[in-house]
Amino acid sequence: MKILLHICCANCAIYPLRVLRDAHHDVTGLFFNHNIHPYQEYRRRLETVRSYAATVELPLACIDEYGLEDFLAQVAHDPAGRCTYCYQSRLRRAAEHATRHGFDAFTSSLLYSRYQNHNLIRQCGEELAKLYGIPFLYQDFRSGWQEGIDTSKALGLYRQQYCGCIYSEKDRYHPRSTN
Repeated sequence: MKILLHICCANCAIYPLRVLRDAHHDVTGLFFNHNIHPYQEYRRRLETVRSYAATVELPLACIDEYGLEDFLAQVAHDPAGRCTYCYQSRLRRAAEHATRHGFDAFTSSLLYSRYQNHNLIRQCGEELAKLYGIPFLYQDFRSGWQEGIDTSKALGLYRQQYCGCIYSEKDRYHPRSTN
């Protein structure tokens, strides 16, 4: 199959790409991550994805839109529910791109992370699959967690320390009260 792999970051793409290629799929990457904050982090992740894609000869489409204002406008009223919007908006762009460019299915490297809500990602992907008339390929890539980490370190890839948005940055670095 010709599969579009939404890529949240280079590190998370390593294992899913290997698995999909091992299954003889023709894979193209798509970088669209309007949620990443701050801008320098966004640029660093984008450049790392571009570099990784070149290294592994992965065709890559980039929707280079830093949409901080739009992202915040959509989630500021309910920061705890931000992931739903984040998954939906990124997977929507992937479904649109896959449909427009003749792919057989779409999936996401978000499915590699132990820290993401797989049930919600799957739900969003399947709803968008129906809406756009293209299958969402759900596969739980978490079994390759350590392999992806080891490979990214061996390649010397930039390894971010939080999911990407301003809220996840706060969750990662802001000291929590012990009271």
